[in-house]
Amino acid sequence: MRVLAVLVVVVGTTAAIAPAHALARGPSVGGVLTSLERRGAITEAAYTHYRGAYAAAQSSLRRLTGTRRAELQSVISNVQAIAASGELTPSRLGALFLTLERNRQWWTTEPLLSSGERVSFPPSRLVWEYYAGQGIEIQWLGTFGEANGYYLSGHENANLRQLLGEAIPLASERAGGIAWEYLFHFDGGSPPWTSGLSQGTAVQVLARAWSRLKEPAYLTAAQQALGVFQTAPPQGVRVKTRAGAEYAEYSYAPSDRILNGFIQALVGLYDYTSITKDPLGLALFEAGDAQARAEVPRYDTGAWSLYDQFGESSLNYHELLAEFLQHLCERTRKGPPVRQASAAIAGDEIYCTTAQRFTTDLRTPPAVSLITTTLPTGARAGVQVSLSKIATVRITVRRNGRTVWSNAATVERGRPRLLWVTPSQTGAYSITVTAADLAGNFATGTGTITLAKGAKPH
Repeated sequence: MRVLAVLVVVVGTTAAIAPAHALARGPSVGGVLTSLERRGAITEAAYTHYRGAYAAAQSSLRRLTGTRRAELQSVISNVQAIAASGELTPSRLGALFLTLERNRQWWTTEPLLSSGERVSFPPSRLVWEYYAGQGIEIQWLGTFGEANGYYLSGHENANLRQLLGEAIPLASERAGGIAWEYLFHFDGGSPPWTSGLSQGTAVQVLARAWSRLKEPAYLTAAQQALGVFQTAPPQGVRVKTRAGAEYAEYSYAPSDRILNGFIQALVGLYDYTSITKDPLGLALFEAGDAQARAEVPRYDTGAWSLYDQFGESSLNYHELLAEFLQHLCERTRKGPPVRQASAAIAGDEIYCTTAQRFTTDLRTPPAVSLITTTLPTGARAGVQVSLSKIATVRITVRRNGRTVWSNAATVERGRPRLLWVTPSQTGAYSITVTAADLAGNFATGTGTITLAKGAKPH
């Protein structure tokens, strides 16, 4: 085993991972496996292997304590919950029991991890990530990103072939095709779920590998993986819009419009279609492109990007969105992915100019100024400032050259307030407001606040 460097990518939001939920009443893991074997859905050898892996995990669990026990228990609980919900289907067994076996192996022999660390199990090329409270899980976006790295290197075809040879059999039947599913609880979603982002990256690299290595299984898998883009959540990721379609980052959260995942899904569909000339791929791309052209401008605040419709991007997601938009810019400037496309691609200027604006934002200081001019004495008051983009804002209050109060917080754009417990002494106080944005750009503003007994904040 080896621990990989942590790489922050977009398979999740910054929200906390949900704990394992209480098991619903339903079939047991052993009961489902027995039923599948009796029906001939799995072989006797497969049945023996899976039952053995499940028994071994439970046996190891009894000997573990603390974090190791909690992490393995969470993975076992996810297997039990999937069985109880009737979703322990033959196509899911491979990925689910591989996850169980890898967690048993890790938590009985390997070091504790920090949340977000990535690990591998050589000679396997699959990428795994530790999600605190959910064990280590196959990171499908990271795995297909690794495959893209092998492809783009131009000389790692053997690694590319090995990774895809491992990944394709682990796909599950879903949405009339196949999908690489996440088998753990995340941000309110229960397993199994999938992502338009990771699925788009999968069809991209599968098409690329097929074009180079001429392996028919790669093209077949890519074609089957389009099913989620045709199907509404929760089975698929297609969200119908007035303009066309949006492809959700999470199949369990169709109303959360995360732009970076949507744009990368379009990049993947563009590349798939330009290589395969598949009319279905073109239709899926055109529907998404129409929506993206309408949507992208709404995610530009004029000073920073929005992550979704609820708030601004972190630095990593802002940079990633700029990169994905630039990729789409470069492709659409060349025209549609298929020359015989029924509709012209007109989104290139939107993608290109927005990518450039977001890149410029990384070098542009925030605009910050003091709004509040009057506050009451002896109160827990809010000092209001005007701020152009998410930043760490600090207020420093001075009287006669002496600092009497200082407070700082990371806040989003708009008119946030920072706490000042005002003194009882009336009069004018000098205020310095500083703001450091996520990229490290710095700005300063000054002003005066007058304290008066019984004054209303203004």
